[in-house]
Amino acid sequence: MERSDLELVLAVRLHGSLVKAARALQLAPPVVTKRLSALENHLGLRLFQRTTRRVSPTTEGHALCDRAAELLNSFAALEDELRERQSEPSGPIRIACSFGFGRLWLGPLLAEFQARYPAVRVDLQLSEQLPDLASEGFDAAIWLWHPPAHIAAEWISRKLAANQRVLVASPAYLAAHGTPQMPEDLASHACLVVRENGGETGQGQRFDHWRLSQKGQARTLHVAVQGPLTSNSGEMVRDWCLAGHGIMLRSLWDIAPQLTSGELVRVLPDCAMHDADIHWLAPYRAQMPLRIRLLQDFLAARFREEPWKALSPVSAVSSPHAAA
Repeated sequence: MERSDLELVLAVRLHGSLVKAARALQLAPPVVTKRLSALENHLGLRLFQRTTRRVSPTTEGHALCDRAAELLNSFAALEDELRERQSEPSGPIRIACSFGFGRLWLGPLLAEFQARYPAVRVDLQLSEQLPDLASEGFDAAIWLWHPPAHIAAEWISRKLAANQRVLVASPAYLAAHGTPQMPEDLASHACLVVRENGGETGQGQRFDHWRLSQKGQARTLHVAVQGPLTSNSGEMVRDWCLAGHGIMLRSLWDIAPQLTSGELVRVLPDCAMHDADIHWLAPYRAQMPLRIRLLQDFLAARFREEPWKALSPVSAVSSPHAAA
């Protein structure tokens, strides 16, 4: 069966007439009649019922036409993709991202990508609320969470990098208040809580409960924390932590420079929160434009090794029991 056979059966079903199908295909009616009969003989099936007034597909004819439409669409998509590969990527890309990650990590990479492909125009929108990508005209979002369950089926999700949130404090705070030796000790410390719009704590999760995984332990610890200072700004909480006001739980990508400089140190270094991996989220589309596909692969390659780890030395205040 050839591509022209698929186009033939679709034209006959669409027009309900061999004469009209022939006109649409720019063929003589006898040619269409002959080719359709030859196809039915080849398959050993009656594909269309013919009357003096109309040509109607049989059950088998409908099945063939449905599959033919899928195959022809796939052919067209493949041809477009191959043609696109031979051309320079161009056109707009609209990306959403949270403020912190967008400024620190995504923004510089988008500028590098655009310099590599000058005909591409990039629009980065920073927000703490994940937008409705399709209805608001976004090609993708770089986000720290999976998409909400009610729209997950309509979106594509690709993990770009692992991410963990770690406990940190300033040396001055620990010198004044002591160092927690176990997760339960956090209850007696000033813990700085971030109340961002679902961005730093996830969906349906309490801000004042930290879910910690401990190295070598299968179970997750749920630690209730409290402190005199909370904010909906992660940057504000980080500033308080740097000033010595308490202990915070923050993504490693966000505090890597401060860990490198020694302004912050790890607390309970065997504990972390592994629930905020970095994802590429995009509305489903049958064919992804070359510029979007190239950007996705570019970011995946850059984030795969978690570049913030290169800035994060093993700077931690450990329990004396752990050293024993």
